[in-house]
Amino acid sequence: MPVTLPPAEHAAPRSLAAAGLPPRVRKALEAALAVVTDDIEPHLGAMLDEFEEELFRLADQARNPGIESGYMQTLRSFRLNRADLVPRFILELEAQVAAIRTPRSAHATPLPGGPGYGPATAGFGTLSLVDESVMDEDTVLREIAARQEARANLALHLLGQRFGVLAGAPAFDTERLPLGPQALCRAMRAAAHALDIEHDSRLLLYRIFDRHVMQGFWRVLDRLDELLDREGILSGLTYVPVRIRPSPQPRERTGEARPAAATPPARDAAPADRAPATPAPGRGGYRAGDPQRPHTGWMGEPIEELDEDEQLASQQLQQLLNSRRELLGKLRPGRKSAGGAPIATEEVFSALGHLQGQSMTAGGTLQTLADVKQTLLAQARQRRGVHAELSPRDNDTFELLGMLFGNLEEEIRADAPAASLVKRLQVPLLRVALRDSAFFVRSRHPARQLLNTVAESAAKWLDDADFDPQFLQPLQAAVNHVIEKYHGDLEVFTASNEQLQTHLQAQVRKAELLEKRHAEAARGKEKLEIAKLRTAEVMAGLVGDRRLPRFTRALLNQAWADVLTLTLLRQGEESEAWERQLDATRRIIDACSRDDAPSDPGLVQHIEASLAQVGYHGEEASVIAQRLTSSRADEDEDEPASRTELAMKLKARTRLGEDAERKKPQLPPRTPEEQARYEQLKVMPFGTWIEFVTNQQGDVVRRRLSWFSPITDRALFVNQRGQRVGEQSLDSVARMLAAGQARIVTAGQARLVDRAWQAAMHALRSFAGLGEKDAGTEGVTA
Repeated sequence: MPVTLPPAEHAAPRSLAAAGLPPRVRKALEAALAVVTDDIEPHLGAMLDEFEEELFRLADQARNPGIESGYMQTLRSFRLNRADLVPRFILELEAQVAAIRTPRSAHATPLPGGPGYGPATAGFGTLSLVDESVMDEDTVLREIAARQEARANLALHLLGQRFGVLAGAPAFDTERLPLGPQALCRAMRAAAHALDIEHDSRLLLYRIFDRHVMQGFWRVLDRLDELLDREGILSGLTYVPVRIRPSPQPRERTGEARPAAATPPARDAAPADRAPATPAPGRGGYRAGDPQRPHTGWMGEPIEELDEDEQLASQQLQQLLNSRRELLGKLRPGRKSAGGAPIATEEVFSALGHLQGQSMTAGGTLQTLADVKQTLLAQARQRRGVHAELSPRDNDTFELLGMLFGNLEEEIRADAPAASLVKRLQVPLLRVALRDSAFFVRSRHPARQLLNTVAESAAKWLDDADFDPQFLQPLQAAVNHVIEKYHGDLEVFTASNEQLQTHLQAQVRKAELLEKRHAEAARGKEKLEIAKLRTAEVMAGLVGDRRLPRFTRALLNQAWADVLTLTLLRQGEESEAWERQLDATRRIIDACSRDDAPSDPGLVQHIEASLAQVGYHGEEASVIAQRLTSSRADEDEDEPASRTELAMKLKARTRLGEDAERKKPQLPPRTPEEQARYEQLKVMPFGTWIEFVTNQQGDVVRRRLSWFSPITDRALFVNQRGQRVGEQSLDSVARMLAAGQARIVTAGQARLVDRAWQAAMHALRSFAGLGEKDAGTEGVTA
């Protein structure tokens, strides 16, 4: 069962003034607290305003007078106590900061299912039945914190190191970080109880808190890390993953699946001590903006800005274009001077405006940018009466955008509903690129973001069930808005993006809710598996070297083991019920291991009642109880036919927690590369996307690693809509990664437009005669 999320320990100091910290430490902590509170305090006010409006709306729409009265009572309580929430929230945050040097056991408890949750924290002494409302609040807050930890994993990792220095202790985990996402959730829960509102209203408040306060909290964590860096707390600290240089390989199509960029060829297996391709010391092992960090966002969501120098990238791009132009001039010397009059960029922009609203089909075939270019030049020649040509810069823009769309065609499905929308964006994006060359080098450019959202809706990595048909109408509306309204103002693209993001966020919330349900079910299976392992361990210890009849031992290991497992799950290892079952187990073993054991009617009744709890019917439970209390002499006198009949019934019966899966086949030991990949998977953040090869043609499908257990070795995968698509073992995924049958999606390769642009730059560098290792090409792969 989920463990409740406790507020900060009241025995710890409640303020920085009372903490008795050294002056420099106190100064740094006061500055850190000020950065966080100054940023989130306005958002807390907006959160309270929306919460009040939502309560009033719910009361107004309530059809039942009792429900309406409940909402109005909650509204009155909220208005009475509203002024207390923000001060209480800030006081709770300060208390957690002040307790930085308080021992961990007295300060914080990991969120269930969080990064710090594992065998050590999953002890059966903590298993207990809790109120459903407590469980719901824990689940909501845990998911809020988990999403932010996935978005800001690097900043949290660095802050854990810095706060460890301030505390004079090892690096802090995310659950103990005083100003981390979990700390904010603990503070909000404590502050929400001060409002004196009902449980359902608190859940509503937490969701609004997630939207207003936590949505952009990753930026606050980055600023907090910069502040501590300026304060001299591990100044200059960063994390740069060690990457293995790939061996030279022929160029591959971007749509083809291949091992991650750092995966060496299979013939050159990595030694045992070699680090994995993208190692992560923990789930917070990558810095924000690192293109090699695992991608955890949903389809179409904006990603954090990648590290890029736009000015340098533009210069390097221009150098590649100049090299390409010079090489073409050498290959076609007769075309050096065609004598045509260049067309001004503004004239090209205006002419494209007339083509923007026209159909992009000719004879039933979708036109390309090359067709648009020929149409444009033909119209210019008709108007001028002389040969006309584009300026070198405009011609480069046509060529670059043509290369980008050419690679996009290889990445999208031609039969997808959104594929035609990508074509319709060609002319508007061409006009954008003519006026703003940053389109090619800025990953968060609004026009590029819109193109990415539309293109990803038709991506080849989407399965038939991955795309929501209801999203097609907002996509069409956004594209139509751009075609009708864009005449040089980028705000048109920004407005279309905002409109699409509203629909996308609604989809993401549905997907996350569905994903959460599947993850909770998987965690339940994990707890059951742990209980079964613990039961087997206890049973083996109680039996010891006692000689028991084979049939009796089989009954103990099947029917009675299910009883112990259920008791352990429901009551916990410290409960009286567990002790009673252990005592019954000792009595069973004692009775079955003796030749002259007296009958015990009380034990028989206890066994029958216990077996009934795990689904055994009266007659069947009675027979098993008699067997489990029989001496060895009675066992020897039994007829083999009756034992065989009972054994067949037990074999046909589904045991507690047993599913239809067969035993896993025995696989050979992992190679060093497979072991490296296995260790890499164990520290991947929940939500990491992995692409799996589906056929010999190299087609891939993208799946989200929603949850995994290092204890059971099981991993849960969902699709883009949060629907469960199956479970696999971490071992099998690691073997596929090592064999190139799967690849971890990194931030730099997450977005479809970025992948297509990198493929275009690869072709441009190859054409210009530059290798991948050329130091001047790194900045052009934004």
